[in-house]
Amino acid sequence: MLVIYILVHLIPVKPIKDDGLHSKNRKRIMPNPLTEPPAIDPIYEAQFYCNVPSISERSMEGHGPHYFKLISVHVLIRHGDRYPLYAIPRTKRPNIDCTLMPNRKPSHPLLEDFISHMSKGSEAQMDGSLSSLPRYPSHSLCEMGELTQTGIVQHLQNGQLLRDIYIKKHNLLPIDWISKHLYLETTGKSRTLQSGLALLYSFLPDFDWKKINFRNQWSTIFCSGHCECQRRNHYLEEEQRRQYSLRVKKIDLEKTYADMARIVGIPTRQLRASNPIDSMLCHFCHNHFKVIKKHQLEDEKERQKKKYYYLYALLASHPILNQTVNRMLRIAEGKKEELFVLYSAHDVTLSPVLSALGITGAKFPRFAARLVFELWKDEKKYNENFIRILYNGVDVTFQTSFCRDFNKHFGKMMCPLEKFVHFVKQDMFSPFNTTSYYDACRRRPF
Repeated sequence: MLVIYILVHLIPVKPIKDDGLHSKNRKRIMPNPLTEPPAIDPIYEAQFYCNVPSISERSMEGHGPHYFKLISVHVLIRHGDRYPLYAIPRTKRPNIDCTLMPNRKPSHPLLEDFISHMSKGSEAQMDGSLSSLPRYPSHSLCEMGELTQTGIVQHLQNGQLLRDIYIKKHNLLPIDWISKHLYLETTGKSRTLQSGLALLYSFLPDFDWKKINFRNQWSTIFCSGHCECQRRNHYLEEEQRRQYSLRVKKIDLEKTYADMARIVGIPTRQLRASNPIDSMLCHFCHNHFKVIKKHQLEDEKERQKKKYYYLYALLASHPILNQTVNRMLRIAEGKKEELFVLYSAHDVTLSPVLSALGITGAKFPRFAARLVFELWKDEKKYNENFIRILYNGVDVTFQTSFCRDFNKHFGKMMCPLEKFVHFVKQDMFSPFNTTSYYDACRRRPF
């Protein structure tokens, strides 16, 4: 058994608040089977991050008044459990089998059919280099960053949960759905493509390769044609300097970093906590070691005070949020295309989106995390549309900066779509004293 020290928080200090629906006949259903401890507990936090499938998960997705109609769903996921991205020199690599075996735990009732179906994917429409990626993991000794069976099962479970809500309950897709009813996008990593395929396989009423068209997104922040942004890069560099400055102020912490850097074989200044922790968490998630201690940092408190990351997040997440808003507006006007949207992404995709939305209590994106945007139509009032935002099944709509006060003053169950539109089209640029993404990216920071 390998014994190590976890040195940093994977999550913000504040826990997620429970924002239950205000309808009298609705009960709060917590999606997390673990009982959250009253104080920060490294074992609990690591278990939450690993997100190992155990019991069936229930959530708050799809909850709305009977006179509201769900008309569109946008899902942003982090890939499932994977093999480490970094190897620690002079240590044995974790011995993890990445082949898929339905009789090995964790498993899923659809896993065997999923394996069979993925081997017949020649008719799929894959953008660019995606066509050359494997449809499912298959190495007996995982390659670096490869999705594991746990990762596949996590998203089979996600897809089945969303299918029960959006397909069976709300009939989001027509019975004769075609490819234009979906919008699918993934980065060029096999782990994101495979995670997206696993979710879709258990979500869609009839998984048909001819209707699956994944677009390739080369940027991990999904900025598409709007990736050139000098100011965004500036704030990211400032955030990295802040982290390093805080680290060197802590004598014990810096000594620990020096010890780790010596083991890893790189200069102390070049060591990032994510490198060893990524490998250590793999051991933990696959029951290879026991965490015995965690060094609690003041990083999150200072990060919120300095706001470098928040400013970076606003510029990093604007392109994907702008796409989401534009798509919602088209659907609100009556368009029947792209009713279900899936972005299969990374933690570095979800984190800035959560920060930009103002959800300060959100936990660090765990494996197979999901952020869902629901668009609803009030059938009593023809021109009124509303949104709900859910993170890992928890309703966080009124934790967002643009709808927090609306809930306080009006006590509504949902947030008006125009509040979200105004936030993305205007409010996101206010901290930069500009009125457009173009100007915000190019104006020199002071």
